[in-house]
Amino acid sequence: MNANKGYCASALRSGAVHEKTGKKFIAHIDPDLRDLIPGYLQNRQKDIKAINEALKTSDFGKIRVLGHSMGGTGGGYGFMPISKIGETSEEAARIKNPDQIKDGLNKLSDFLKRVTLVYD
Repeated sequence: MNANKGYCASALRSGAVHEKTGKKFIAHIDPDLRDLIPGYLQNRQKDIKAINEALKTSDFGKIRVLGHSMGGTGGGYGFMPISKIGETSEEAARIKNPDQIKDGLNKLSDFLKRVTLVYD
């Protein structure tokens, strides 16, 4: 586990495995998911924008829903770091903690920049 960023290695049913290699995270993707994963990750970029907009209006309900969704889908696609960030964001929205939400957004943005997809 990278203590500085809060990421860990995982291997889930989707076939995605995250390995820390230098500053990148390598995600080994099952060929059956080749068409789904890039769109899934692009949607997380959209979540970042949506959560930032919701923060501007203190719409913690929306943030909570988006966090809950990430928490569930991250693991389903084999991206446990996204799942953990989602769970943390959902809880931060529940207690209305914008700083914790922003921290989650930074972690998500960092992860998305550093993840490299490898199709096995």
